[in-house]
Amino acid sequence: MFGTGPFAVPTFEALIESPHDVVALFTRPIADSGKRRKTAENPTRDVAESAGLSVFDPMSVNDPRSVEQLLALNADLFVVCDYGQILSRECLAASKLGGINLHGSLLPKYRGAAPINWAIFQGDPVTGITIIHMTSKLDGGPCLVKAETKIGSQETAEQIEPRLAQLGVAPVLEAIEILKNWDGDSPIGESQNPALATRAPRLKKSDGEINWSRSAVEIVNQIRAFQPWPGTFTTWTSEKLKQPLRIIVHQATVLPKEKESASQAPGSIVVSDGHDLIIQTGSGQIAIETVQPAGKRVMPIGDFLRGRAPAIGDHFQ
Repeated sequence: MFGTGPFAVPTFEALIESPHDVVALFTRPIADSGKRRKTAENPTRDVAESAGLSVFDPMSVNDPRSVEQLLALNADLFVVCDYGQILSRECLAASKLGGINLHGSLLPKYRGAAPINWAIFQGDPVTGITIIHMTSKLDGGPCLVKAETKIGSQETAEQIEPRLAQLGVAPVLEAIEILKNWDGDSPIGESQNPALATRAPRLKKSDGEINWSRSAVEIVNQIRAFQPWPGTFTTWTSEKLKQPLRIIVHQATVLPKEKESASQAPGSIVVSDGHDLIIQTGSGQIAIETVQPAGKRVMPIGDFLRGRAPAIGDHFQ
């Protein structure tokens, strides 16, 4: 098993409980601050240690020493999920059947490190998981099994991820059965159409900044997509503030068109009455429901407005 984060845990636990013999875990090393060793959350390591499995945590799984360790394990198959490193062709060749990867999207859409986030960001109504037979090309191998699920209109990435992790368990076991009967040479699975491929790059802090010229629907999707990290943030500017105030928006809804007032510049505060905070976007308006001002706790919008309330004419930018 190759895994690090929580997305891999349900599959890892199911493999340990299955008739298959899990020989070891390869996981990411604990981060070194440069001054002292820090304890980092690594739920797959916890599972492995509880099961009495060997744990390897090389800085690079593809260096010669790591490949030698993999060869010594004499594994039939590598199962990869939420690991954090790309396995080279030489690394994959260290097992008889190569590797399979549990990926959190319906490939070829959203190849990369953050498929769940970008599916929500783009407003997709459906997502899912794909089990691929791995190649050295990122998320580019043939698809062995897929399973899909609807994305709720208010669901966040933080809510969908554990659901997809559970959804992937049965398909991983199904893919293993497919490979057990494979001759190791003939074509297997469904090839991906590169023309349909889209990217899901690793998230950056700057991805969370709101561009108020985008539509209300797009901004609300962004808020849902980037929870818990990097969060979705804006800056409140006002003459009564000594300096602009950074605000993380945790929850917001699209305002029905019949409730909209006259259009103003994107980012303009349309309503701020002690109960509601409504912002104009490039198309439509949103009602902000939960926020976290810089240095403060997460709070309902009513609590925020009872403090330093924005005024009509102030801007978010």
